[in-house]
Amino acid sequence: MHRPRKRFGQNFLEDRAVVERIVDAIRPRRGERMVEIGPGLGALTTPLLQAVDRLDVVEIDRDIVRSLRSRFSPEILSVHEGDALETDFGALGPDLRVVGNLPYNISTPILFHLSTFVAAIRDCHFMLQREVVQRMGAQPDTAEYGRLSVMLQYRWQIEPLFDVAPTAFNPPPKVWSSIVRMTPYPSPPVTARDERRLAEVVTAAFGQRRKTLRNALAPLVSAQELVALGIDPGVRGETLGVAAFVGIANHLADRGD
Repeated sequence: MHRPRKRFGQNFLEDRAVVERIVDAIRPRRGERMVEIGPGLGALTTPLLQAVDRLDVVEIDRDIVRSLRSRFSPEILSVHEGDALETDFGALGPDLRVVGNLPYNISTPILFHLSTFVAAIRDCHFMLQREVVQRMGAQPDTAEYGRLSVMLQYRWQIEPLFDVAPTAFNPPPKVWSSIVRMTPYPSPPVTARDERRLAEVVTAAFGQRRKTLRNALAPLVSAQELVALGIDPGVRGETLGVAAFVGIANHLADRGD
């Protein structure tokens, strides 16, 4: 029996009813290119393999890698040993459907890493800490709205599906979890001409949440420029929607400094 390892953030899903509900939400089909991050003991892996022709999995734990390779034929299960944060998902092919019970200690970095491969992804279904899912889909002027909300909603449609109790796992985490669906926009509502600029603006705006935009963005843009963009420099970052942040970033890109 594999003992869960805290350094890998391992909480293994064991509740079969929850597994069935997740698979129903994913609706895997023959011929689809499916990738699972962190298959663990195979709670999702096994039912997914019953629905698709083959499955790619990314797993960092060597003992689990060895177990998966002994349990499943390489013709149906391709095991990529390594860190999901360093995985080139674009090399796995186009139109990927990505699923997984993500380690809660590195879930946000994984979401940002996957966003760089959005052009190769059809959709994602993830188990995450409920608080993280709330932040992902949060709207402006709410306590949960922040950098994660803006940067993910710029690329993805976020759809929280259902919550999962700690008792569904071994060992039980100290928090509730949620299943979320992420789908790339077929046509992005707004486009940043320099996405590094967008990330810079959003990071600065939420770096110190109590600061107004006049102060938080002072190193990047003047209060007069914000007014010209139709933005009140006296408000805080959490009041702005994604389009407003993109507008600021595009202004900086056009300014060219």
